[in-house]
Amino acid sequence: MPAENILEVHRLSKSVGQGEHQLSILTGVELVVKPAETIALIGESGSGKSTLLGILAGLDDGSEGEVMMLGQPLHKMDEEQRAELRAKHVGFVFQSFMLVPTLNAVENVQLPALLRGESDRQSRDRATQLLEQLGLGQRLSHLPAQLSGGEQQRVALARAFNGRPPLLFADEPTGNLDRKTGDRIADLLFSMNRDFGTTLVLVTHDEQLAARCGRRLRLRDGKLWEES
Repeated sequence: MPAENILEVHRLSKSVGQGEHQLSILTGVELVVKPAETIALIGESGSGKSTLLGILAGLDDGSEGEVMMLGQPLHKMDEEQRAELRAKHVGFVFQSFMLVPTLNAVENVQLPALLRGESDRQSRDRATQLLEQLGLGQRLSHLPAQLSGGEQQRVALARAFNGRPPLLFADEPTGNLDRKTGDRIADLLFSMNRDFGTTLVLVTHDEQLAARCGRRLRLRDGKLWEES
């Protein structure tokens, strides 16, 4: 695989069930993603967007085909190897924020760095800097329950960008937010994408959000189509 590709997918298929009850979700998916691209995965509910995202992130396996992340063959790696690759190089933003309720904002953001083996001092300093950059300098010691939805998603963004990962996956990152707050989160997401050169792959039902991405890929009948 050329070194400049962040993701490369060939002949990817995913089916569930067996025999006559087998359901095909993805069929012959082909995809190449280069550094700093912004990709929107769109399609109707049940079209397989989140399934594809999970396979691209190494959280799930395809039934057939090859998936390369940063030059590494996910389809040949065990879960421990994939988890190590994600910990070092991948960030995630989820619709439901997925913050640890017993940790404050700084602790939530520094958690991935601590799991990578960084010191408490170094990880805390960077977490604080990221939160201040996102306008949360006065919320550092607040627990998730003490934050608004938009503030929680900003904490999740800071956590995702902690360590400046080359690849970020976002699954409906504005789905639980009102339009004004969602637009603010989208602005921050694309701003950090530009500032850090992070490749962004997001799943969304929001056509306005998808239109802001450099490429829009639609899943239909298990196949991936690029829209102009």
